[in-house]
Amino acid sequence: MNTRSAALIGCGIAGPVLALFLRKAGIEAVIYEGSAEPRDDAGAFLNLAPNGLAVLDTLGIREDVEQYGALTTSTAFLNHHGKKLGENPAETLLLKRGLLNKGLREAAVRHGIRVEYGKFFETVVETPDGVLIRFADGSTAEADILIGCDGIHSKTRYTVMPDAPHPEYTGVIGTAGYTRSRDAAPADGVMRMSFCYKGFFGYQTIPGGEVYWFENYHEPVEPARGETERTPHDVWKSRLLERHKRDHHPVSAIIDSTPEGIIGYPIYDMLTLPVWHRGKVCLVGDAAHATSPHVGQGASMAMEDAIVLAKCLRDLPTPQRAFAAFQAIRQDRVEKIIKEGRRTGNQKAAPNGLARAVRDLVLPFFLKLGVKATIPVYSYRVSWEEKVAENAVAAAR
Repeated sequence: MNTRSAALIGCGIAGPVLALFLRKAGIEAVIYEGSAEPRDDAGAFLNLAPNGLAVLDTLGIREDVEQYGALTTSTAFLNHHGKKLGENPAETLLLKRGLLNKGLREAAVRHGIRVEYGKFFETVVETPDGVLIRFADGSTAEADILIGCDGIHSKTRYTVMPDAPHPEYTGVIGTAGYTRSRDAAPADGVMRMSFCYKGFFGYQTIPGGEVYWFENYHEPVEPARGETERTPHDVWKSRLLERHKRDHHPVSAIIDSTPEGIIGYPIYDMLTLPVWHRGKVCLVGDAAHATSPHVGQGASMAMEDAIVLAKCLRDLPTPQRAFAAFQAIRQDRVEKIIKEGRRTGNQKAAPNGLARAVRDLVLPFFLKLGVKATIPVYSYRVSWEEKVAENAVAAAR
């Protein structure tokens, strides 16, 4: 290893986790975040899967994150009449995305990681000694390497790899909200997901009574940039009530009880880039490979990336060889999960009554297969102690 310092762009999920692993590897990392301050109330919510929680266990920071979440003990799948079609017994951690970011950031800062805000990345130039980074405020920073942890619409990717593929709209719009409703099921740890007439609806009541809910529907035409984010709460509520008026109780009741803050967002994915790195710059997480939220693996994939990349930088002699090994080790796994996310999203709404009847007939069988398919995803573990071999690129292929 000849890497001693790293500049990380983005303080979301991948950034703090990677910084902590780099610190364990003896590499000093600084996180540069474009926002002027933390955005702990931003975004919807997610379920952090066992493979992601295992990465936090390796760092010893699982409790830092768990304090902000609630356990999902199983996921029940229902049809538009409320009939149960199947269940996935896997346990996951339900939490708001902003609070996940907060827990990870607080853990990183407590362990001595420096986070600088208001540092919107603009350009990077390689120097004989490393990289020179310029930010929108006119300031600069230097490090041995630069890692882009800045998400699906990564400025790092657009700058360093201008010809790289862009994220693709999946044809699905997501919405989400929080409420309290006497019509919702009790806080029993079950996430209930319904295949509805014109969409897909899921919710869970957490201890304390707050209801987390989300909804997906197919929209073939990609919205203009920012259109869904600018749509007011009342407009979303009206649209969703109309869309779900024929569905089983309590779908409409939960939507109607939401007092404020319904958000909408077009769902994108990005299978992968041909190359995740260039020179002394590498991409991780959604910046390199973005999965839709339909399989609940986006955050966990970013955390897995962090531990693998840190190991490669620790064990291999140059950043370039470390970056190549990192991509070789990770690419096959993440591409399979992204493809599965796209397939799952396409199956969330049946177009007519016959399709719904066929779905209800065959879905219990396919749900059982799906539960089995999650076992290798959820059971995946990365050993921090195990060394990355010199021939890691060839071995991965």
